[in-house]
Amino acid sequence: MNTNYKQLTRSTSNRMIAGVCAGLGEYLGIDPTIVRLLTVLAFFTGFGGIALVYLIMALIVPEQTTAQPQ
Repeated sequence: MNTNYKQLTRSTSNRMIAGVCAGLGEYLGIDPTIVRLLTVLAFFTGFGGIALVYLIMALIVPEQTTAQPQ
């Protein structure tokens, strides 16, 4: 049985506020800066619910326990 799977975690090494965007970037395999820019863009273009989603993810998604390779 293959147990190698990616787990969504908040980054502890590349965080700006809570590490949610960096964690999403690492999980999706894209630059965390792109995720941050998309989040800010979504917030200012009328998707104000993104702030609530970010807050919920900051509370629910666990922090990474070891430094993951970049």
